[in-house]
Amino acid sequence: MEWIKVTIFTTANGIEPLTGRLMNIGITGFEIEDEADFNDFLDNNKQYWDYVDEKVIKQMQGETRVIVYVSNNASGHEMLLSIENELNIMRSADTANEFGRLAVETDGINEEDWANNWKKYYHPIEIGEKILIKPVWEEVNNDTDRVIFNIEPGLSFGTGSHETTQLCLINLERYIKPGMKVLDLGCGSGILSIIALLLGAKKAVAVDIDKNAVDIAYENAKRNGIDDDRYTVYAGDIITDTELQKKIAMEEYDIVLANIVADVIIALTPTAKKYVKADGTFITSGIITDRVEDVKEALGRNNFHITDISQRKDWMSIVCKQEA
Repeated sequence: MEWIKVTIFTTANGIEPLTGRLMNIGITGFEIEDEADFNDFLDNNKQYWDYVDEKVIKQMQGETRVIVYVSNNASGHEMLLSIENELNIMRSADTANEFGRLAVETDGINEEDWANNWKKYYHPIEIGEKILIKPVWEEVNNDTDRVIFNIEPGLSFGTGSHETTQLCLINLERYIKPGMKVLDLGCGSGILSIIALLLGAKKAVAVDIDKNAVDIAYENAKRNGIDDDRYTVYAGDIITDTELQKKIAMEEYDIVLANIVADVIIALTPTAKKYVKADGTFITSGIITDRVEDVKEALGRNNFHITDISQRKDWMSIVCKQEA
């Protein structure tokens, strides 16, 4: 298998929050090159050399490097988008500039071919019984009876190839009914909420902490023929932003979706229960197997009754109902 080396430039203060976010999206192995550690190493091992190349010292100045490896295939490219999404969130929150530039360098893939590499790996994906996700450059048979979601993978936060998204879509397909209202928390590219509309939802509201997600979700909605009067996207932190909470609370939702990570789902659960109708459905995904018990406990604590748990590889989705 071919691998892409991903180097993220941060600071010593950025190591813990950055690696925490990377672990939440499924990356568990890191190489960390830190200037402070390098200097300590030099000071404590002077007896072993008389001279250190000035280029090496200069290379280690000023920044910390967190290095990870992803596979050079569709799954790895999806992970690269997830990494960039997490960095966007960190940049937005870093008002004091504690975490450095959070820039990314890749080794193992030609930078000039980055956009075109999507076309090599992405083809139409059938999900569940009704859904077909299609890159815009691909053609499909006109007689398909599946709902087609057109996407430009290189412009999106989520493309449908990741196990967590597929689990969420399969459950959405099972529970959606015509005329329902849907809320998508952590919408990214808008893939879940837009497909909910294509499956017959009357209205969908989507929220993401990253402002860039708003434009991308609206672009994808337009690309799939969704009118603005059926689809609204907000940027903000639904857990702390009281004004945003009021806007969301203007509706009650038959289905609330949260395809994020375990820690965020746990933090979101008290908020989500305010928006789910009585006997409404809360569909969660993006939960690594090691954290499923933590999520189940948080759901139970907030009066959700679990109706279904599904798994693909190391990822799990939990579906639950709002108890009366």
